[in-house]
Amino acid sequence: MSVEIASFDDLLQAARRQPEPQRLLFVFAGSELPDDCTPEQRVRYQTGEGGVLTPLMSVDKAPEELGSFGALTEEARRFGPDWAIVFVASLSGRGGQAPSKAEAERSLERMIASIKAGAIGAFIPFDRNGDPVLLS
Repeated sequence: MSVEIASFDDLLQAARRQPEPQRLLFVFAGSELPDDCTPEQRVRYQTGEGGVLTPLMSVDKAPEELGSFGALTEEARRFGPDWAIVFVASLSGRGGQAPSKAEAERSLERMIASIKAGAIGAFIPFDRNGDPVLLS
């Protein structure tokens, strides 16, 4: 099933409509400037572009646990450092059973490793407003 995700709410609705129970996986990342950056990279970073995305914290939630993007960001604000992008993936259950906490943890660990390696194509990134972001 192909789903157009134009907002965080679209993602929540799509996850809630899946035939198997889902866990949404979130990795919050901050943007920082690498030590070996060029002057041009520094200027771009100062205007809000570029930088390196570094995973800061992660969490998994059932779609039913999330009321809105605002609730998720408020929770992130209370429990963690300031972030720039949140990467989201979905983990599907089987046989009517939701994924276990251990499955979610393993998947989050793989997400974090992928983000550190720059392999982000399997995730949907959202900015602090809940809008999908196209990263280049």
